[in-house]
Amino acid sequence: MKVMIRRDSDGILSAYVPKKDLEEPIVAVENPQMWGGSVTLANGWKLQLPEMAAETTLPITVEAKKISGE
Repeated sequence: MKVMIRRDSDGILSAYVPKKDLEEPIVAVENPQMWGGSVTLANGWKLQLPEMAAETTLPITVEAKKISGE
């Protein structure tokens, strides 16, 4: 699924899923650089993000895989 990852002015990461019109803060990150690991959203969804360079700039839309959550 397409997911837009962004960082707001307070430095908080969030994920927006256009198909579901859902925007949730990212509350946990598996890898320190985020890419290639999973992230957990505030609503309980866990998404697998693609491998990307650590210095990838935000906002960015990526193809993520939902691995758990309603």
